[in-house]
Amino acid sequence: MKRLLHVSDLHFGRDRPELLPPLIDTINALAPDIVAISGDLTQRARASQFKQARDLIDSLQSPVLVVPGNHDTPLDNLPERIFMPWRRYRKWISTDLEPQVHDPEWSIIGINSVNPLGWQRGWFDAKDIRTVEQGFADTPDSAFRIVVVHHPLEHLPGERKKLMRGADAAISALARLGTDIVLSGHLHSWRADVFASAPTEPAVLQVHAGTGLSNRLRGQENDFNLLTLDGAMARIDRYVGRDVAHFHKEQSVVFERGETGWRAIEADNRP
Repeated sequence: MKRLLHVSDLHFGRDRPELLPPLIDTINALAPDIVAISGDLTQRARASQFKQARDLIDSLQSPVLVVPGNHDTPLDNLPERIFMPWRRYRKWISTDLEPQVHDPEWSIIGINSVNPLGWQRGWFDAKDIRTVEQGFADTPDSAFRIVVVHHPLEHLPGERKKLMRGADAAISALARLGTDIVLSGHLHSWRADVFASAPTEPAVLQVHAGTGLSNRLRGQENDFNLLTLDGAMARIDRYVGRDVAHFHKEQSVVFERGETGWRAIEADNRP
């Protein structure tokens, strides 16, 4: 059994500082095998904001895998955004924009979906698909195959933000490569489901985290996900910071993996 904690869109610089201690305390109390942060650590990619993100990462007792988000490139410095978009990210967070973790029970592949010149809209291109393919090349059939990316590959109807370029082709390719789960953020809304707009076989599970700390909420509370992966089962627990004292488990969904991929078998959506 493996446990992965997924948090996204911390947005230091436009965060709720009162939620930071309970977020750190709850993550450390859960003691996951790894923490995956799917981008937008900062609001404006400023050094002070990256330092806050660095301090949070250093406060976590579990290993951490991070990919950047579109807010992690400098919006207010056009020359740097064009020629050195990742200078500050590399200094404070990691020189590796697409980290990977491998052991006999899972392979986790980070993909940088940010287009520095596109600001908000991301992309998932042929190079990214090759990165995933190479990353999964030696992954045992029994192991979980997980991709972490900032921009979602699917939006619900009515979403105002533009879907990333190459999304449908990426979903098909990821299914072909045996991907089990895609973790993403960006929309500040929670979701756990199989891809529906570009259905695949086997069915691939998508898990969106909302925002861990930002005060820019879209009708949902600040949250993160805890994934418990065991054999053919995946349980996604959503933890919500409704008050400033702690994050607590709000809802759970259990998925089962069969010959046609993932399907939901149990849901607890109690408020």
